[in-house]
Amino acid sequence: MTDLSVDLCGIHFNNPIAMASGNAGYGIEYQAVSGFSNRDVGAVFLKGTTLLPKLGNKAERVMESPYGLLNSIGLQNPGAHKVISDYLPKLNHDESRFIINVSGSSIEEYASVVELFDQTPLPAMEINISCPNVKKGGAAFGNDPDMAARVVEACRAKTTKPLIVKLSPNQTDIAEGARRVIEAGADMLSAINTLMGMQIDIHTRMPTLGNNQGGLSGPAVKPVALLKVHQVYQVAKHHNVPIIGLGGIASAEDAIEFFLAGASMVAVGTSIAKDPLLVKKINKGLQKYMQAHNIQKISELTGHLQLHTDTVLCG
Repeated sequence: MTDLSVDLCGIHFNNPIAMASGNAGYGIEYQAVSGFSNRDVGAVFLKGTTLLPKLGNKAERVMESPYGLLNSIGLQNPGAHKVISDYLPKLNHDESRFIINVSGSSIEEYASVVELFDQTPLPAMEINISCPNVKKGGAAFGNDPDMAARVVEACRAKTTKPLIVKLSPNQTDIAEGARRVIEAGADMLSAINTLMGMQIDIHTRMPTLGNNQGGLSGPAVKPVALLKVHQVYQVAKHHNVPIIGLGGIASAEDAIEFFLAGASMVAVGTSIAKDPLLVKKINKGLQKYMQAHNIQKISELTGHLQLHTDTVLCG
């Protein structure tokens, strides 16, 4: 009999399919959808939250792109204090695992947000190091291994809860970035965040997004995400650090590819907007695949990618 549950860093997840941050709101929005239940989801990664409220970027903030979505929301959120007082009490923690996405514009802000959520029943925190560092002219923390490590160190000092560090694919060497945040105290890694992109209106000759550029997500990024997860796995496996893979997952087959590349769990994002019941469908497809291949646990898939050994690289 197949068992979809996974246990990572002392946390039990009913199944290995999560809803990615930025797509699942604060865990209550999708409950209005007929047929949806948080019980069908392994984990819900709550929206990126900063210390103080943020209005986000000016319009336009979301634009469709071939096989994907460009977004520049700008971390609009009500602030950590309001999330804790108004949103968390509405969650049924028996249904799923709810994990906050911690965001900030300075190392001090990250540490303060982590300290606040350390006092809540949430079992873990996801650290979004793709945020811009205002003290460095807007450079993203996640693109600089030194800054990323400093963020994780500061967060680690404020909590004993598992820290999941969400890696940026826009850094020069994601494997090196993974190594640095693991050494700084990361318990799990989430890979990948969105790729930076732009779309231009040829009639106005201006970018379609009000912020000029944004994050590209959806099926278009899946090949990149798979490669990045596999590269991160080469580092993470030596430290016993599990990976949550994401980037363009829209089917059970997509999820299985990520498991083989090295993920212990996966998250679905952009595709949920098209089909809010997608997680339940992916779990059914995953169970069918496991039964057909006599696989009992997801761990039997993780990292079992068989690479070609006779390849020749051309310049």
